[in-house]
Amino acid sequence: MKKVTAVISVKGEDQKGVVARFATFLAGHGVNIEDLQQHVVRGVFVMDMLVDLAGMTLSLDELITGLLELGREVEMETRVQLTADRRPKRVAVLVSKEPHCLQKLVEDREHGLIAGTLDCVLSNHEILRPEAEAAGIEFMGSPSNDKPAHMAWLKQTMEEREIDLVVLARYMQILTGDVVGAFRHRIINIHPSLLPHFPGPAPYRQAYEEGVRVSGSTAHFVTEDLDEGPIILQDVFHIAVGQDTPDDVRAKGLALEADLLSKAVQYFLNEQLLVVDDRVVFKPGLTRFQDGSEQANPG
Repeated sequence: MKKVTAVISVKGEDQKGVVARFATFLAGHGVNIEDLQQHVVRGVFVMDMLVDLAGMTLSLDELITGLLELGREVEMETRVQLTADRRPKRVAVLVSKEPHCLQKLVEDREHGLIAGTLDCVLSNHEILRPEAEAAGIEFMGSPSNDKPAHMAWLKQTMEEREIDLVVLARYMQILTGDVVGAFRHRIINIHPSLLPHFPGPAPYRQAYEEGVRVSGSTAHFVTEDLDEGPIILQDVFHIAVGQDTPDDVRAKGLALEADLLSKAVQYFLNEQLLVVDDRVVFKPGLTRFQDGSEQANPG
């Protein structure tokens, strides 16, 4: 009998007996659990199950309805998705003038590290159009001198294209609240400092002028509060005070920015990120179900 697999995801306030309730329901309807991941983070129970539906004794609609009802009974958010129906997540990359983050995303895509589609590049300048088009990515531009019109264009374009993740690849505009709200916890930014230190503009200049010996970059989710969203990843580079020039500091930072942003994107697309109480926590993710291996937890 040919396998028909699905992933069942469950999330909610931790309580006893959740695994047993779902396992009993599935077994009673001929559904075999092939793999299961469960853990508790900050009082939130998270479970992903890979199941084989080939031998189930009810229709798919009845199974999904039953699982959703069970989720409501235990006050858990429940999601069911057939693995055959899982489409690659669509990524919109927002840029202004600097190419390094876009280049790194394209490079990592070519190496098979991006488990999604770089669907489009959106910009307030035309400078990076050749870069995007050379990589086979549709480029669309809209000037930002009329900011409300630009933000409305961004939101409409990304909603029409059913974008799953928005990546600010040194996009030098502050998103408005309606854009952030429409893609909450689905917008990743790279900031060139170790937040909360040196927020806002010119962080490399600030680090140089303060004489710090270690600076870095922060990949974080975007919220309405500038540079204060949940932190995903941080990493550092060293500054040789008295030897490094401001250009040296910037050069070190640019390479780190691109690498860190791409890693954060990969974790999101692999469904290894979870925001709990405005903090990012890591989970094994669904890649284990796809290739039989579990990526290392960076947290």
